[in-house]
Amino acid sequence: MMVAVIIAAAGAVASCATLPESPPGAAQAPSPALATLAERDRLLNSLETPAIMEYTGPHGHLKARERITVRRPASLRVEALSPLGVALVVAADATQVAIFDPSKDTITRGAATAETLSRVAQIALAPEQAARLLLALPPNAAIASGALVPAPADNGMTALSYTRADGTVDEVAFRDGNLALVRETTPAGTLAYEVRYSDYRDIGAMQFPHTIEARFPATATTLKLRYEDPAIDGIIPDSAFILSPGPQTRELRLGLNFTAGQVRG
Repeated sequence: MMVAVIIAAAGAVASCATLPESPPGAAQAPSPALATLAERDRLLNSLETPAIMEYTGPHGHLKARERITVRRPASLRVEALSPLGVALVVAADATQVAIFDPSKDTITRGAATAETLSRVAQIALAPEQAARLLLALPPNAAIASGALVPAPADNGMTALSYTRADGTVDEVAFRDGNLALVRETTPAGTLAYEVRYSDYRDIGAMQFPHTIEARFPATATTLKLRYEDPAIDGIIPDSAFILSPGPQTRELRLGLNFTAGQVRG
């Protein structure tokens, strides 16, 4: 169950595809907030922070203290902490996800795909989109540079949207110039995911949200991250995202019937 919590903290269902060219008549909407978002997307590359994560979903309601490390484009490390130290570690990059359980001295590995993360965390989320989510950016990288048009206001926020050729709708909303909401709706009209960003504070280089809440209706899951001391754009070595076995560590593979409970046992 703890694995579900940790990987859920990493994050959202997001398409890797870029947005197509705007259809006729859908001109780019002038938006200083969107330009600011594009600049943040350009500048933000890494994050390190202690955090409190709350998970609500099929596994119930859980709350955990974590240490989160992220580096673009697709590297992340989430450590679940207990009073005795590190209880579980999940590390992922563009090719693999690995889970280290210190109590059993096991490392379980699998392909870093949305399908793998969905089986582990009941959330379909690829590492690149998870990294963006943890960096307080829209999971879909194309949103910041896409040709969006004004959308109906959402609870007082300024909203922009884009309808792709397949009918998928991407929407972003801003409050006081800061990104407050990202939402994706499928061609069938159902909500794929919704992420809300709030509690912006000055961290020196920029205003940065300290609360991120993501909702995934397909898995009936909600994740809430509260960052305690985010540090951005530090130098993070590759070794931070590599889980290396010790002399007695057992290495396992994620099987087709793997569930989070198998790791914690």
